[in-house]
Amino acid sequence: MNELKKNETEKKPFEVTDFGSLNYAFKKISELKGKEQEVQSNVDTELERVITWGERELAPIRNGIKHFESLIEIYHSKKLEENPKENKTISTPYGKARARKVKETTEETDRNAILQHVQASGLDDYILPKLAWGELKKSLRIAEVNGEKVVVDELGQVVEGVAVKPESISYSVEVE
Repeated sequence: MNELKKNETEKKPFEVTDFGSLNYAFKKISELKGKEQEVQSNVDTELERVITWGERELAPIRNGIKHFESLIEIYHSKKLEENPKENKTISTPYGKARARKVKETTEETDRNAILQHVQASGLDDYILPKLAWGELKKSLRIAEVNGEKVVVDELGQVVEGVAVKPESISYSVEVE
C-alpha cells in the first residue's frame, strides 16, 4: 500500500504535448524572463554602486602611492647625480628604488604615414596580406559541379578552402 501512495504522489515531468501545454510553456518562459530582468537590474544597480564606492575609496589611496613614488624618484635622481655608479639601486628594509637606463627606441605615431613610406620605398616584405572574408563571402555562390556542391567566386572558379555547409533547421523561441 505504501508503494501505491508513493507512485501517486510522484509527479511526471512536464512535457509539451498539445497547443495548451505549448502556450503554458511560453507563459512560463515569459514569467521567468521577467524575473531574470528584475534580478539582472538589481545586480547592475548594486554593481554600479560597489564600483562607484570602490573608485571613490581607491582614488586617494592611488594618489598617495603616486605621491610617495614621485618623492622617492626625486630623492633617487638627486642621489644618482651625486654618484651615478653607486646609486643605481637604493635599498631599505621596506623596499628598493631602482634606476636603469632605457635605450632609445622607435615608436609608431602614424601608421598610415609609415605604410605610405613602406609602399613608396618598395619595402613590400613588411606589408602582410589580410583576407577580407566578410566581403569575399558576399560574392561567393554555391554551384554544382559533376554532381557535387562547391563554392565558386564571381568568375565561376572553384574556391579552395571553402566548404558548403549543409542546410539545417535552427530552432529559436520568442516570447511576447
